[in-house]
Amino acid sequence: MSVSGRILLVDDDLDFRLATAQSLDLSGLAVTAVERAEEVPALVGQGFSGIVITDIRMPGLDGISLMNRIHAIDQAIPVILITGHGDVQLAVRAMREGAHDFIEKPFSGSQLAEIAARALDYRRLVLENRVLRAAAGQRDDLEHRLAGRSTVMIDLRRRIRTIGPSQTDVLITGETGTGKEIVARALHDLSPRAEKPFITIDCAALPETQIESELFGHEPGAFPGAMRARYGRFEHARGGTVLLDDIGSLPLALQGKMLRVIQERSITPLGANEPRPLDLRIIATTRSALEAEVEAGRFRPDLFYRLNVVSLTVPPLAARAEDIPLLFTRLLADAAQRHRVDPTTPAPALLSMLMARDWPGNVRELRNAAERVALGMGLDLPTPEGQALPPGEGVASPGEGRLAERVAAFERAEIVRALIAHGGALKPVYESLGLSRKTLYEKMQKHGIDKADYLAG
Repeated sequence: MSVSGRILLVDDDLDFRLATAQSLDLSGLAVTAVERAEEVPALVGQGFSGIVITDIRMPGLDGISLMNRIHAIDQAIPVILITGHGDVQLAVRAMREGAHDFIEKPFSGSQLAEIAARALDYRRLVLENRVLRAAAGQRDDLEHRLAGRSTVMIDLRRRIRTIGPSQTDVLITGETGTGKEIVARALHDLSPRAEKPFITIDCAALPETQIESELFGHEPGAFPGAMRARYGRFEHARGGTVLLDDIGSLPLALQGKMLRVIQERSITPLGANEPRPLDLRIIATTRSALEAEVEAGRFRPDLFYRLNVVSLTVPPLAARAEDIPLLFTRLLADAAQRHRVDPTTPAPALLSMLMARDWPGNVRELRNAAERVALGMGLDLPTPEGQALPPGEGVASPGEGRLAERVAAFERAEIVRALIAHGGALKPVYESLGLSRKTLYEKMQKHGIDKADYLAG
């Protein structure tokens, strides 16, 4: 058996993990065995060409929770669950939630190899189709992750496509909730390092008493309680990308050490005498302009200049209000799918209200609003009468406004609903609506509907 792609095998049982990895290897499949599920999300991305096989019951992060984290990165990464005899019902539920397949213990090596090979073929086809769609000028993965037709978003995607394949360090600036980490992940996935780890270091949440050990690792006996050697976050990222999230919150005392890591691309673990070279790319994010922090004396100027080789700014929603209808419609469809409820189409009145509102939490706050609408809950948004939007309101309905407006809103909603149902394919849309192709085109143009917004991702 010869199938391209890599298998990440996750199991906390050493003997089982080694035996299963050896069995897959003997079947001609490339396997990387991982003990801790928490390590896996850093190893996968949109460009990951493999699959994940994981035990369903593990300490810490269990198999289903791991699957959900992986699918938050890319829904089309196949996850195969290994179950015990009593876990079959749990695995069936997981299949409904998006698991690719499951296999019950005990199983033969050939059984697992066959399931894995089919999953690898599926993943290969997914990636090939994405490449073909991009080559045909259709909406690519980056347009799905960072949706929007505003000038600022088109320019941001263009710059990401240009910078991504390079090795340069990048500084990303943007308000809370704008999607800075999505941009960072996209840069990694477009780079030659896409198959290597993507490690996030939350500079605002580092434990003050263990910062150096957390980042740089330590040798046995480096301090009381250090019984064995430990790799730091930087070493876990070897060959890949490190994201320094919220770099502006890094304590001043540690900024000098961070500068040396970035300059020299090496670290010295606590208790070690020799530096260890690092091959990695560094991306940093900040919520506010670091120039102001430098002027205030809270951020080292030399670290700022070292990080600011290439800079990207992620615009707030206030700077691209015209993208809100598209974003909200897509977020609403995603929420409906996630919660297994019937998809709804937001009414024009609701979209107008959303566009007129300030969104201090940006896309993250808009996503929360979409969740509430998908679940049939009211939105705490002011109506023209100064009241909150009640539950059930805000979806397309033929009972709004004057007759012509009601008919137009209903017609647009039906076309959008059909486009969503058929993944943007026009033939089944005009056939299901009883229209000619020409008439459908005319109505889409009249209502400002772009089929590219509804193409299956």
